[in-house]
Amino acid sequence: MRLAILGGTFNPVHVGHLFLAEETLALLGYDRILFVPASVPVHKMMEIEVGARHRLRMLQLAVTGYRGFRVDDCELERGGDSYAIDTLLDVLERYRPEGRPGLIIGDDLVEGFTSWRQASRLAELAELIVAHRNSAERVPLEYPCRYLVNTLLPVSSSEIRRRLACGRSVRNLVPERVLRYIRRHGLYV
Repeated sequence: MRLAILGGTFNPVHVGHLFLAEETLALLGYDRILFVPASVPVHKMMEIEVGARHRLRMLQLAVTGYRGFRVDDCELERGGDSYAIDTLLDVLERYRPEGRPGLIIGDDLVEGFTSWRQASRLAELAELIVAHRNSAERVPLEYPCRYLVNTLLPVSSSEIRRRLACGRSVRNLVPERVLRYIRRHGLYV
């Protein structure tokens, strides 16, 4: 089975994450996307943290019914800082994928990729997949990679949090199950 990893805070998960995963399956021939929520992201500050349990549950609700999508909580179980290399090594050991697994990163992360822990080893062990997030242009990466020709969706978790805090609608930006969960637990208000 060919699999790709999509990590992030998913605070909250939104349709852009799901669409990106679908595009990866359809355009690059992967069989499964592993959504891996970060425990403590090292390359991003979480200005509003609702807790790992809520982020994990929203992600599980979001992928329900999607063939080829799976949530893996290895970073949450491991605790502490979340490093892609640790997750990749764990995935290689537990899943034993066919070929190199994909590691999906947004073009907004390319500039700082060389500062990631063991970036060269990551590029060696995984197929780096650069997805459009901020720009329709290809952002150069100094490691071998594949560029996903995905549709750019201007949606972000931070925008969703802002909208929720102001009482604005996020319908159609997050899956309906996730929206019900957010409302039921009073998150991001």
